[in-house]
Amino acid sequence: MNGDARQDFALAFLSILFEGAPFILLGTLISGFIDIYLPKGAMDRFLPKNKTLSVMVAGLLGAVFPVCECAVVPVIRRLVGKGLPMSCALTYMLAAPIVNPITALSTWKAFQGQAPWMMVGGRLLLGYLVAVGVGLVVARIPLRKVLRKSLADKIEGEMEEEHIHSEDSGCCGHDHSHEHGHSHTEKDDSRLIAAMRSAQKDFVDVGVYFTIGVAITALFNTGIAPGAVWLDSLAGNVLAAPAALMALAFILSLCSTSDAFIAATLAKFTWSAKLAFLVLGPMLDVKLIFLYQTVMRRKFILALSASLFVVIWLVAVAWEMWIAKGVAP
Repeated sequence: MNGDARQDFALAFLSILFEGAPFILLGTLISGFIDIYLPKGAMDRFLPKNKTLSVMVAGLLGAVFPVCECAVVPVIRRLVGKGLPMSCALTYMLAAPIVNPITALSTWKAFQGQAPWMMVGGRLLLGYLVAVGVGLVVARIPLRKVLRKSLADKIEGEMEEEHIHSEDSGCCGHDHSHEHGHSHTEKDDSRLIAAMRSAQKDFVDVGVYFTIGVAITALFNTGIAPGAVWLDSLAGNVLAAPAALMALAFILSLCSTSDAFIAATLAKFTWSAKLAFLVLGPMLDVKLIFLYQTVMRRKFILALSASLFVVIWLVAVAWEMWIAKGVAP
């Protein structure tokens, strides 16, 4: 790698790192406060009791708590620990970067003059349906087959401890926390410090994986992507065009709030191929693969990745072959 190539790599690496790091920081700060301040079982009380309805509602939470894909992973780690079912957590994790007002606005702005409302509607609808579909499937899978062993052990241990504590505290109707001599200010300060320490730990854990993903992305952008004529040659192929843009979205690892501006410039590609690019990217890219490893088992990540790619590709191809051309299936 010569001097110019090293400089290009450094610039690409730092630009992606500085773009994503604030969202990582935001996500870990939120996760720290969730860890300390959010009562256990709070999410269960918020969501419907019906599993299917709870997954469907979780897919819409991004409209209330809009976060990008960089910030949502550390938040999910804490929400699962606080009692949020894994099916709902995964649905929110996949849907929130797409089904939120910030992403909708950026997509509408980027596609001015290119049927923006159709692109916005298609992106939000497909993103929501795919996320809910994954959540409904995960609802039938044991927790230990989804989460990393250390995280699953911790969650199950906390659930068992909470159950024992609830039985022990049933001896009378009084609160047994007898704390004297401590002001509310001291308690608040100690909880704030604990929240910041929790956030710091999450930031270090997630930041390592994020940095590795960023390095791979920067290497592709500076060493492989320039002069890649294969993209243009695939643009007219109904089957290959969506797959090519999905592979590009996976490697470029763009933020969901800015990826539409890249997709809008790919004039040779069809609407359905661009839609595949915009839906897969926020759910699955190089940096997310490394971030997912902080929460989920590698086998599950592999199965999830393959499923997302195949389902989104099939929808894009079906749209282009039958709906867009007005041919009945």
